[in-house]
Amino acid sequence: MDGFSLTRAEVGHLLMAMESGGQEQPADIMQKAWSARSQTRRLSDHPVLSEPLPAIAMKLMKSGTPKGLSLHEIAELGQLVEFASPSATSMQNWVKRDFKSIFVCPQAGKKYAPGQAALLYMIDDLKSSLDFESIRNLFAILFGKPDCREGSSAKPFIEPVALYKSYAALYEEMKVLGRSGVRIGSQLEEHVRMRADKAANLLALGTEPEREALRNFLLVAVISVQSAYCQALARRYSEATLFLGGH
Repeated sequence: MDGFSLTRAEVGHLLMAMESGGQEQPADIMQKAWSARSQTRRLSDHPVLSEPLPAIAMKLMKSGTPKGLSLHEIAELGQLVEFASPSATSMQNWVKRDFKSIFVCPQAGKKYAPGQAALLYMIDDLKSSLDFESIRNLFAILFGKPDCREGSSAKPFIEPVALYKSYAALYEEMKVLGRSGVRIGSQLEEHVRMRADKAANLLALGTEPEREALRNFLLVAVISVQSAYCQALARRYSEATLFLGGH
């Protein structure tokens, strides 16, 4: 699709704006993303978007700060991200069956809060490398068990939106490193670990086990997104070959 797209970092920023309710609104972030894509296209051979903006993009550009999103809206927003293919049907299965214990607490009425949207995007990214049981175990370490009791003060040592935003930013850095000649492998692992250490310090995570869990998760998440890229590339060339063969 030759249309409007978002980076994971932009989606992370968008979810953070929704969650914090601060001065910068989702509409501001969407407008910046639109302006950036328009500037890029003016410098290319395709100065005009070939498709209209998706409904979710138009809604976020025109609305204030929504408290939550429906599964359909979360999926539609996620489909704007490169190498991501979330569907509302898959997310419905995750919420009602595969990851039911994580989504038991209502947070935004009949809709899903920004943190829950971040969890769904993380599941979509991680499933290219891990089975659901492994993802559930990782989430249990990072976020603990949801406590739906009124007035409960139990909180994870890192919030889902902050974690998604961290590895999204790290993946963008990895792309820049790849263009500058840094090899995937030991150099990438070392860079991710260094950035994860910095992120852990910025997030004020207190214990070494917590920092180690965060470092490891960031590495897993970034490699999973890279794996999704490789799979998408393989499908593209496979489809091109089948097309040439008349299949």
